[in-house]
Amino acid sequence: MKYSMVFSAAVMALALSACERPTTTVVTPPGPAGATGATGATGATGATGAQAEKGATGYTGATGATGYTGATGAEGVQGERGKTGGDTVVIVPVPPR
Repeated sequence: MKYSMVFSAAVMALALSACERPTTTVVTPPGPAGATGATGATGATGATGAQAEKGATGYTGATGATGYTGATGAEGVQGERGKTGGDTVVIVPVPPR
């Protein structure tokens, strides 16, 4: 039991010594803020540009010619008068009861 405790302590010492140690950095807190500086002068406003001239109006196109009117078609032939039917009798059978 004595050997296992000594062996465990030696292994632990080697394992911890292999770890990288963090470097310590000294951080100093910033000092108090200084006085506010004076406000700068306002810049000058630029001049408004000149207005452009109006462009000339374009030419109006020519009016197209009127189209031709088509001729009236010829009148069709009149059909014959229908013939009357003969003396046909239609008998409708009554279903049995």
